[in-house]
Amino acid sequence: MSAQERLTDALYAAGWGTVKKLPEPVAARLGRTVADIAWKRRGTGVRRLESNYARVVPGASPERLAALSRAGMRSYLRYWMESFRLPAWSSERVREGFAPKDLHHLTDGMDAGKGVVLALPHLANWDLAGAWVTTQLGIPFTTVAERLEPETLYDRFVAYREGLGMEVLPHSGGSAFGTLARRLRDGGLVCLVADRDLSASGVEVDFFGETARMPAGPALLAQQTGARLLPATLWYDDSPVMRGRVHPPVEVPASGTRAERTTAMTQALADAFATGIADHPEDWHMLQRLWLKDLDPAKASGSRERGAS
Repeated sequence: MSAQERLTDALYAAGWGTVKKLPEPVAARLGRTVADIAWKRRGTGVRRLESNYARVVPGASPERLAALSRAGMRSYLRYWMESFRLPAWSSERVREGFAPKDLHHLTDGMDAGKGVVLALPHLANWDLAGAWVTTQLGIPFTTVAERLEPETLYDRFVAYREGLGMEVLPHSGGSAFGTLARRLRDGGLVCLVADRDLSASGVEVDFFGETARMPAGPALLAQQTGARLLPATLWYDDSPVMRGRVHPPVEVPASGTRAERTTAMTQALADAFATGIADHPEDWHMLQRLWLKDLDPAKASGSRERGAS
């Protein structure tokens, strides 16, 4: 393990070990302070966030983009402060922290007994939404996590999410798809963050007027298992409560090849994601390259982009 990897692992360990012990107002102030310092330094992540927002809010002035990126960093650090504290939250605090609407799309899908794939972008705090589903609805679910370096950091993330009631599978290794399909055939719930492709098999979609690549997994799982595919979006408002919406199901097209059906369904997911992101751009924590124009030729052809999350 390199010195940089040891430092990264130590910082995350300190976050989960120390931040969760802070009073909530203190943790919130700490998050805003760290966010503002990072924003003023205008590192690679901040500049990329601002560039991504320029696609979401076309025609925005430099001042508007700067204000958005500052709000975006505050939202991003709110996510981390909440996530560091989530293991210590009571069931009541989790319940009060999230207010989803159109939840019937999820519960009706689960009642149908064929499984549900819930797909969402990097909006607000998806870990909090997951904890809410497991504790308030009593629905366990399976998800996939990107393998991180060092391995000890990946293990920390797995332990953290498993502590919130999730089954976590590694993204690499080739066996995740089969396990997810089995969970769905058993009538289970699979939740996937699906606005950035981490493989060589992504689907090209139109996203805010330009071509991006998103994972094919959610659409393929729905086709192969008969599970219901549901987009979901999240956002923060001025209160301590995170909001969310479960969108109507993405239907499997009646005709076309599997590739054509997969493309159509992934585009429908992208359209739903775009609706939520356009409404609350500052809560979209995309600090990495996403659009093909921003990728180098090797990455644009399908190789994996290694961005820090």
